[in-house]
Amino acid sequence: MSFAPIAGVQATTPTAFLPATEASAGATNGNGFGLALTGALDNAQALSSESKTLAVQAVTGNLDDIHNATIASTRAQVTLELVATVRNKGVDAFNEIMRMQA
Repeated sequence: MSFAPIAGVQATTPTAFLPATEASAGATNGNGFGLALTGALDNAQALSSESKTLAVQAVTGNLDDIHNATIASTRAQVTLELVATVRNKGVDAFNEIMRMQA
């Protein structure tokens, strides 16, 4: 069974949120997780801003296609949930490492 790609939805890799120079540098100097999380937060903020803009256009009647606002809102929500989950898992892992050292 094969699935057709959905327009506007792209598969991402962990380094997809980073500029090319930071993605390659982060892998060698140990800052990869922090850079990836920062990039994901920047992406979440951009999606949230786009969602808010489209929501205002929808409320004022200046939006031709309500589906764009709905999709932007959902993308922003899912991205924020993903970033929060990754952050929580990172904090949990750090706390577990600290417990092992005690």
